Amino acid sequence: MSYKELELEGLDNDQLVSLYGAQNRNIDLLEEIFQNDIIARGNTLSIEEDRYELFKEVVESLCEQIRNGNTIDKILIEQTYFDHMNNRDLSWQNRIILTSASGRPFKYKTYTQYRFAKCVEDNDLVFSIGPAGTGKTFLSVLMACKALKEGDIKKIILSRPAVEAGESLGFLPGDLKEKIDPYLMPLYDSLYEIMSVEHVEKLIEKNIIEVMPLAYMRGRTLNDAFIILDEAQNTTPVQMLMFLTRLGYNSKMIVNGDVTQIDLNLNRSSSGLIKATEKLRDIKGIGFIEYGPKDIVRHPLVEKIISVYHG
Repeated sequence: MSYKELELEGLDNDQLVSLYGAQNRNIDLLEEIFQNDIIARGNTLSIEEDRYELFKEVVESLCEQIRNGNTIDKILIEQTYFDHMNNRDLSWQNRIILTSASGRPFKYKTYTQYRFAKCVEDNDLVFSIGPAGTGKTFLSVLMACKALKEGDIKKIILSRPAVEAGESLGFLPGDLKEKIDPYLMPLYDSLYEIMSVEHVEKLIEKNIIEVMPLAYMRGRTLNDAFIILDEAQNTTPVQMLMFLTRLGYNSKMIVNGDVTQIDLNLNRSSSGLIKATEKLRDIKGIGFIEYGPKDIVRHPLVEKIISVYHG
């Protein structure tokens, strides 16, 4: 068995620790990915000669990420490997989508997220479908905030169906806002991560940002707006048609959903999201992006849990 050495140049001790990971966790992951033993000695890594060239490309890309101040984790390692396997341009990894008021840069975490952003640029209506934890909601809200900041739109509309209460919220305690807000909290969470709470509340007061249950969208035509429907798998076909026909001039619309998490007391074929994807897939100007388990950007266990539950 012939091994070939790769010398890691230009990395200090802290950067080497970042590359190797706690207790060599990143090296263990690379061994799993390459299905090969990797020998780590100081600033030298060795792998079987027939795997060396791809291994060298992946490790050098990871070293460049470290030099750019990025954190090396499971998601980045796997994504870098898949990018090299598919001969992709890796420049997407360092593209900043938006910088928050506090100076935090937001970047794409997976290649599918990057493809999603390009799809939104090229289409006025995009269906974003995939399992929990792939960043569908957050990235959609992030792109809406970017469009608002750059003056491309004048308003952000965020909506979800309040399925657990059957869109009939009267029996819950509190005023209308207190009844509705629990179902909309994931949308607020995304906004608060991108902007300060104070700034979000100010934009809501001015009706520049509207967060509302799907039932309240009826009868509106939304021009100069970025419109997002979350948890779209829990819409009926009638609700989905109502939502899609709210699209006005100079507007973008994103429909997010996970067809494995339908909470409606209906069979799968009655989901508005599934019906829409079947009927609209061939229409020019409508884009479709599908995320998979490998796009999950939460705790590594989430990917394993979803894979076990959904095969």
